Amino acid sequence: MNKYKTIRNYLSNYGIFIVLLMLIIFFSFTSENFLNPLNIFNILRQVSIIGISAVGMTMVLLTGGIDLSVGSLIAVTGVGIAKLMLQGLHPVLASLIMLAVAVLIGLLNGFFINRLRIPPLITTLGMMTSLRGLAFIITGGLPVFGFNSNFAKLGQGYVWKIPIPVLVMLAVFVIGILLLAKTRFGRYVYGVGSNEEATRLSGINVQRVKYIVYAVNGLMAGLAGLILLSRINSGQPNAGQGYELEIITAVVLGGVSINGGEGRLGFVVIGVLIMGVLTNGMIMMNVNDYVQQFVKGLVLIAAVAFDRYNQTLKEVK
Repeated sequence: MNKYKTIRNYLSNYGIFIVLLMLIIFFSFTSENFLNPLNIFNILRQVSIIGISAVGMTMVLLTGGIDLSVGSLIAVTGVGIAKLMLQGLHPVLASLIMLAVAVLIGLLNGFFINRLRIPPLITTLGMMTSLRGLAFIITGGLPVFGFNSNFAKLGQGYVWKIPIPVLVMLAVFVIGILLLAKTRFGRYVYGVGSNEEATRLSGINVQRVKYIVYAVNGLMAGLAGLILLSRINSGQPNAGQGYELEIITAVVLGGVSINGGEGRLGFVVIGVLIMGVLTNGMIMMNVNDYVQQFVKGLVLIAAVAFDRYNQTLKEVK
């Protein structure tokens, strides 16, 4: 019996690494180019957008919330920067303005959740729809292009043969891990998700924590939109569509509980890599988009089901 519990605990804590390894082995047999270094870097570049946003989403889920608006915010940030650059603004200034707007949108989500008591799911679902509409209003439904080609270096350039977006993603993860693991704010985030009322009674300003978390999430989505704009060198109003589900799936795969208060950002890196390997592998196998969507949906359901199973086991104990 003890041996069974040991195996179960091991799979619960480290099963995600086994899943990633099995996917890599499977796709390496189905495609001879899968383990090519160029393809590995391509996977890392592809997941950088999801990875950057996953840092903010992790904090949101740890507080027991959720944000479905990140994909639309990625689009609004991208087209906003593109429009500002076409108006003659310097790329750095245009980027800073739209990153500030992304933070304000995150704070607005926090306001609706904290002050108006609207559930996070409903708040961010409405914001997702509104921001997507705003992206199309800004662009008139057409791509925005024609700005300085040097701007593309951020999303397409390299440093020591490593894609710049990958370095940005790694830096964001390191900062996020340190913030959650080594600071008082990180303890507050876990406290809010574990037991909000007890955290409030201990003297912690729960609403302030939520405001900061949603602001950080907005900033991360804005940064992801900036990187995506630079990568494709065009502001697309439909950019980031469906990203919110991939981001949430990656975070839950990484062991962050949808009930809040539990999970480590370091493991979310593995969840992000699983989504990248799965997508890239299916593309190399010529799996059509509809089947890919079907598989990703099942992965999300499986991740949430596994999380609920773990929660049930802990309640039994």
